[in-house]
Amino acid sequence: QVQLVESGGGSVQAGGSLRLSCVVSVYTDSRYCMGWFRQAPGKEREGVATIGGDGSTSYADSVKGRFSISQDNAKNTLYLQMNSLKPEDTAMYYCAADLRTLWVGFPCVAPLYKYWGQGTQVTVSS
Repeated sequence: QVQLVESGGGSVQAGGSLRLSCVVSVYTDSRYCMGWFRQAPGKEREGVATIGGDGSTSYADSVKGRFSISQDNAKNTLYLQMNSLKPEDTAMYYCAADLRTLWVGFPCVAPLYKYWGQGTQVTVSS
């Protein structure tokens, strides 16, 4: 059974930084399609960043230049480095994975995220 466990959330002041981690319970030395999402109270869930099986990345316009997604296969861990945080970044952050082998070596295109973490809260104060 695949499990994703996020950590690293917390409370910071505007302009600060946080690094979120997402540990995947199954070992793999291949890259798949993985992403970070967030949901603020009263708002719909939105995609934040994606990393594909070829290592390519994409970001929501609202976080471009401030957030960076990466992964360490040796540690089965996905990261989201968040810099220059703003109050509007306040949300519950979730990692998700599409572990189908079709993504190995290819960028993510319309992934189907079957696996989700439980979320980690990020709060940014002004």
